[in-house]
Amino acid sequence: MSLSVQHASMAAWNDEAHVADNRRQYREKFDCLVPMLSPVMHAPRPDAGFYLWARVPGGDDEVFTRELFAATNVTVLPGQYLARDAHGANPGRGYVRMALVPELTDCMEAARRIVAFCN
Repeated sequence: MSLSVQHASMAAWNDEAHVADNRRQYREKFDCLVPMLSPVMHAPRPDAGFYLWARVPGGDDEVFTRELFAATNVTVLPGQYLARDAHGANPGRGYVRMALVPELTDCMEAARRIVAFCN
């Protein structure tokens, strides 16, 4: 790397403010969304990570994902797509993964749609 790129890299790696802010934003999203979703699905707050894993009502993550999108335009990922069958079981089956990447207001709107869909 050129010297100017090295200096820019050092500045970026030494900046922890954006890391603290990113963690704060995810904490805020989990604090808000977990209670919103809890009446309709088991979606516990994770110990770490960027995703919310929720057990889907009815147990079929593919059907839930497809019908949720058709009815609400909210996209989640079937859990079975992120694991593989082993010994006759897929640990992701029956769950969906929700990426809490959008702004808090957008995440809240998606959660409201999910709750309405499940009801």
